[in-house]
Amino acid sequence: MKVKGTRANKVNVITLGCSKNVVDSEVLMGQLRANQFDVTHEAATSDANIVIINTCGFIDNAKQESIDTILRYADEKEAGRLEKLYVTGCLSQRYKSDLEVEIPQVDAYFGTLELPQLLKTLEADYKHELVGERLITTPSHYAYFKIAEGCNRPCSFCAIPLMRGKHVDRPMEDLVREAKRLASMGTKELILIAQDLTYYGLQAYGERKLADLLRNLSDVNGIDWIRLQYAYPSQFPLDALDVMAERSNICKYLDMPLQHISDNMLKTMRRGISKRRTIELVDTMRQRVPGIALRTTLIAGHPGETEQDFDELYDFVERTRFDRLGIFTYSHEENTHSHSLVDDVPAELKQERADQIMELQQGISMELNEQKVGQTYKVLFDRKESGYFVGRTEFDSPEVDNEVLVAATPDTHIRLGDFAPVLIHDASDFDLYGTLVR
Repeated sequence: MKVKGTRANKVNVITLGCSKNVVDSEVLMGQLRANQFDVTHEAATSDANIVIINTCGFIDNAKQESIDTILRYADEKEAGRLEKLYVTGCLSQRYKSDLEVEIPQVDAYFGTLELPQLLKTLEADYKHELVGERLITTPSHYAYFKIAEGCNRPCSFCAIPLMRGKHVDRPMEDLVREAKRLASMGTKELILIAQDLTYYGLQAYGERKLADLLRNLSDVNGIDWIRLQYAYPSQFPLDALDVMAERSNICKYLDMPLQHISDNMLKTMRRGISKRRTIELVDTMRQRVPGIALRTTLIAGHPGETEQDFDELYDFVERTRFDRLGIFTYSHEENTHSHSLVDDVPAELKQERADQIMELQQGISMELNEQKVGQTYKVLFDRKESGYFVGRTEFDSPEVDNEVLVAATPDTHIRLGDFAPVLIHDASDFDLYGTLVR
């Protein structure tokens, strides 16, 4: 069945995966809008005649979600409700030739760095003057802020370099210009992201420049919070901690995926750091930035992980008491170094180990949250939901961390996107409950 060509240039962009994909979609949408396309993002109901799916190809679950989404819209096209279907992003970069055979209903597949080619297919121009401009899909008061692309790290389990290429820095002047533009549009929080924030500067300037970048961004009027995500522990630039400690608008928060702690696993994972140096780094962070909230991510069940390795990891989490923690079960990814190893930890045991870590962390999170009861925090409010205004402190990133809930009573006046002081009166393991301080 053929669709009648009555709907011109209306595009619905679907974003899957991480916040770096969110930024890529926002850049794509900015380019399309500048080319006079009518653009929506993940519209639940849409009369768009073109759909572009920005996929994730990180681990098995993410790949399956991407494939399922492509198939759903392929069915829409087959049914005549869609004229064109395009796929971009990490899954497309990694498996383009396979996808072209398996799902031929897609009109074209594009890799992670092929935005100009995608636009050309849509008969749109890639407008270089728009570099750094995008259509924000998050609430307007915060924005993900990508400072680099790609990764040079050799981690054994990770397929990201296969999909994103080598590390490439964005020029500092471009980043400052973008931050000023976002601030002029009402953005109050910049969430710095990259595959590896701590590598920033080495490619473009020959030395690590994260501290300098933080100073420059901190000087931008209107930016109240700057948050760091995706820091790498090996060769961490300690001068960035000094800037965090001295600048009030840099959140005392750091997301630093450690993946493991036993020397056996760190060596197998090719992490470039030892257990001793990891512990020393965490201690240094807490000394130089008192009150810093540390978030980490771990992997359970990597090839070769023994009971002793896992016991070391469990003890480390118990002693270190991270403010936030997530854990993945190992995914055996083709063309990675780890894929040459035997995937020798049974799936059930991987999940059991992950569950044990999360149960431990749940108790730690509960204890840490209970310590916040009776204290007042500056809260940025993101949304209203189920009778509550929902916000975050500087110690919490959107979607993955704690939230502060204030009951939406008739006398509670909160504007979304604003800051307000909140007195915490109750806590659960992953939420805080409070009242406005008048």
